[in-house]
Amino acid sequence: MKVLANDGISKSGIDALEQAGIEVITTKVAQEQLINYINQRQIDVILVRSATTVRKEVIDSCPSLKLIGRGGVGMDNIDVTYAKEKGIHVINTPAASSASVAELVFAHLFTGVRFLYDANRTMPLDGDTKFNDLKKSYAKGIELRGKTLGIVGLGRIGQEVAKIAIGCGMRVFACDKFVKNTSVTLDFFTGEQMTFTIETIPFKEVLSASDFITLHIPAQEGYVIGKEEIKLMKDGAGIINAARGGVLDEVALKEALDSGKLGFAGLDTFEEEPRPAIQVLMNPKISLTPHIGAATLEAQDRIGLELAEKVINLLKH
Repeated sequence: MKVLANDGISKSGIDALEQAGIEVITTKVAQEQLINYINQRQIDVILVRSATTVRKEVIDSCPSLKLIGRGGVGMDNIDVTYAKEKGIHVINTPAASSASVAELVFAHLFTGVRFLYDANRTMPLDGDTKFNDLKKSYAKGIELRGKTLGIVGLGRIGQEVAKIAIGCGMRVFACDKFVKNTSVTLDFFTGEQMTFTIETIPFKEVLSASDFITLHIPAQEGYVIGKEEIKLMKDGAGIINAARGGVLDEVALKEALDSGKLGFAGLDTFEEEPRPAIQVLMNPKISLTPHIGAATLEAQDRIGLELAEKVINLLKH
């Protein structure tokens, strides 16, 4: 049995698969060469992240495929329903990277409230000649403690974000079409635990009541946050998108940042990946990362192991 991990897989995942007698190929195959490669080598399983797409054409052209795996949460790069109709297993790892994404959200939040997105650009240029001027210009930072975080989408990642927010002393508001309320448990280094209940409220109330908004929803038709939604937000609010490109209208975002309606933004995902709009990349009020929410060593290790376990359970038993 052969597995093509086209977007990579952790060593622990490779080891688990090989111990089960499964051959693992980690060659990076270009999208346009994928069908030929799978057919020539009679690949049984393809594992991808966000770089490789597995659409109807690949599914129809590769009869050897028995399973498609996505390392991560969103599966918008896979024709999931069609694959299942063809009798192909489709799996993902929804919980493995939640903590890593949540921590990146707060990296962007801390960056935003202390102007690090700008300071890290200007200090290398002017830090030696305009130190006191820069010190003055960045002297109006704010604390997260006591502020309100609005979480749009209270799934696994949203819940992990809520935990960190509570730990920072923030108030948490959340909305979710499918969740009325949920409980999150904070684990402390002493072994103690505390559980908090988060009740969801209407979307518009989250927007109007929150100092910061963070998005944790799958890709969908149309924007979730556009010009009208931004109008409902507090003046000077910050917004973070570490979910999917396309849920936030980047043109409306830029206008809101330029006008001062919004204070800052943090973007890990973009409408035009892998070539984000230059107006977004150059905006001085945006903290930027290149879609690395799940890219921690710990998360990749968990993803690899979870994928391996699911592949083995589905195809070897």
